[in-house]
Amino acid sequence: MSDIIDIDTVDNEKAQSLKTVGWISYFLHLIVAVAAVLPGAQASAAVLIIALVIDLVKKGDAEGTWQASHFSWRIRTVIWAGVLYLVTAPLWLLFFVPGWIAWCLISIWFLYRIVKGMVRMNASRAMPS
Repeated sequence: MSDIIDIDTVDNEKAQSLKTVGWISYFLHLIVAVAAVLPGAQASAAVLIIALVIDLVKKGDAEGTWQASHFSWRIRTVIWAGVLYLVTAPLWLLFFVPGWIAWCLISIWFLYRIVKGMVRMNASRAMPS
């Protein structure tokens, strides 16, 4: 019996594992994104934090693969959305309607980025930088 390791098999298993993690993360992001645009629907911030932690922990495993761009895409999306929500939060206190409009636009942008990432992952394509 030989102890030869088939590198292609290991690479395929790693790629499939990363894709599975990516789908889990995209699904968690999608739950939050859909809840953000549907009136009355609420997803816990914990769901988004779990997805972000998954991405931060597994990002290093994806280095050098097309999937690395997806981890960066999701991380950047969450960070930018968080910053935009914080910056526009005072609008809720001062002027209800502009605050609501701003948060709706941010939520639609967030949903768009998650769906775009899912479509490209499904096609095994990297995200633009």
